[in-house]
Order: sequence, then structure tokens, then C-alpha cells
Amino acid sequence: MNPTMGPREWLLLLALALLWGGSFFFAELALVELRPLTVVLGRVGFAALALWTVLALSGRRLPASPRLWGAFLVMGALNNAIPFSLIVWAQVELDSGLAAILNATTPLFTVLLAHLVTAEERLTWNRVAGVLLGLGGVAVLIGPGALTGLGLAGLAQIAVLAAALSYACAGLYGRRFRGLPPSSAAAGMLTASTVLLLPLALFVERPWTFAPGPSTWAALLGLALLCTALAYLLYFRILASAGATNLLLVTFLIPPGALLLGAMFLGERPEWTAYAGMALIFAGLAAVDGRPIVWLKTLATSRPSAEGAGPP
Repeated sequence: MNPTMGPREWLLLLALALLWGGSFFFAELALVELRPLTVVLGRVGFAALALWTVLALSGRRLPASPRLWGAFLVMGALNNAIPFSLIVWAQVELDSGLAAILNATTPLFTVLLAHLVTAEERLTWNRVAGVLLGLGGVAVLIGPGALTGLGLAGLAQIAVLAAALSYACAGLYGRRFRGLPPSSAAAGMLTASTVLLLPLALFVERPWTFAPGPSTWAALLGLALLCTALAYLLYFRILASAGATNLLLVTFLIPPGALLLGAMFLGERPEWTAYAGMALIFAGLAAVDGRPIVWLKTLATSRPSAEGAGPP
């Protein structure tokens, strides 16, 4: 029996979408005074400290198995270090809303990879149609200018797509952590991410040379504590109670929140192609997920009986 979405799960899903949509907003603010790798290091480092505190308060400890920590390093690279760095770098050139829309292609990459590396999640006609619609949305977002050569903005869009592919790889690789408590899995992953990013950020950007103001510190802490530490706790909670398929719905909710925050507080005004591309990507996600189609069919078949039940 497939897990279902009750009111509690829907509230958690909406909260997760708001937190992850806010990550693009907070990153945009932090980039005013900090460089990309420093922002990412602060995000995973402070989030790891917060989750270690959660573990200590709950009386849990992470296993000391070298094999497990090797897996944490791989997961930290795929789910944090690589995609966070690519997206934050891309946001130097892109609006936060556009970055969020491109990031919503993650489930499309997941479907393709799952077909290649798993035996139980094969491509179906609705999934193929969904992937094609999603790729059409990406083409609309990037635009015909890509055919004449990629500038920095084009490379930034490619970077976000590469981050989405990395997230998809992480989603498949992360199945091996199902036996761990959510707080332990998140803490181990973020700790490994910090270990990977620390020498790189210190060598490339020398974070000690920056002098961020209070607003930048607030944005960085919001990114770390809310959009990373708390978000991952919600993520694993929803995964446990509602399943991975229901968790996929969060990808529909992140871009609208990011667009709204960007318009309200950053003065971003996306082009019409952003909304057209988002519509195609959402249509693709709906086809991949399948449930919106089932809901529409149910509504269509139940309407005549509902109309016939009234007084003559």
C-alpha cells in the first residue's frame, strides 16, 4: 500500500517548499558581500553544527564505521557540495526565480537515471512524455541565443541544470541511508560536505578577508539553519511518512515561492520565457508523477453522477 498525504503531510510539504524556495532568496542576499564557495561553506558548516546539536540533545551518536563515512562523503558531494556550489555560482548571473525553475528539472533527471540503474523504476509512456515536456521547458528558458554561443548567463543556466543532475544522482545513491534516523543521515551528510568544501574555500576565496555586515550574516544563518538544517529534517520526516513519490510534489511548489520572494524583496522581474518554461516543466512533472492526470480523470467521470444526483 502506497503512503498517503494527510493534512499534516501537506503542511510539512508546504513548509519544506517555502524553506527550499527561500534558499535562493537568502543566497542572493549573501552573495552581495561574500563569494560563492564561502556562502556554501557557511551554509553546510553552520547546518552541520545545528544538526550535531540536535543529535546531542536527542542522545544519538553517529556510527564510526569508515564505510559509512565514505558513503557520507559521496552523498555530501552529490547532494550538497557540488549542487550548492554550482547554484550559488550561477546566482551571480541569474535571478533567484529562474535558478529555482531550472532546479525543478531534478525529477526529470531522476526518472532517466532510475531507468538506467534500477530494475524497478522503468520508463513508461507518461514518463517519456514528461521528460520531453520538461526538456522543452528548459529549451524555452535558455532560448535560441544558446545556438550562437553561450555567455556567462548561458553557462550559469547550464550550471543549475548540472546541479539538478547531481541532485538526481544523490536521490538514487541516498537509498542506502534508509536505516539511519533522519537527523543522523542529515548530520553525517552535511559534516562530510563541510570537510570537502573547507580546504577548497580556504584556498580559493580566503573567507577571513571578508567583512560581512549584519544583513549578510542573517542571510547566511537563514540559509544554513532554516533552508538546510531544518529543511533536511522535514525532508526525511516526509520521506518516512509519505514516501518518495509524494515528496516529489515539492518540486511544483518551490519555484512559485522563489519567484514571489524575488519579486517582493529583490525587485526581480522575470521574462515571459521564465513563466512559459516553468509551465512546460510543471506539465512534464505532472506527466511523470501521474497523479494530476488521475485526478482529472476522476473529476471528469464523477461529474455526471454528481449532476444526476440532484433534484429533477
